[in-house]
Amino acid sequence: MALTLRAARINKGLSRQEAAKLLGVGVSTIGNYERGVSYPDVPVIRKMEQVYGIPYGEMIFGTGKEENADGGE
Repeated sequence: MALTLRAARINKGLSRQEAAKLLGVGVSTIGNYERGVSYPDVPVIRKMEQVYGIPYGEMIFGTGKEENADGGE
């Protein structure tokens, strides 16, 4: 997840400072998320979806869509 978050931010052309402001968290928090020291809670993840333009499943699982927990279709 950490690499994906950093890549998503960079792909949007955002500095850590800009991302922190848009997400409503501190700059050090962005760094902690990107290094895997801590993880965003659900409200922040939802903001990340909007700001970074990538779905939850891609941020968390590295896929382009959310995975079904039961493996069904």
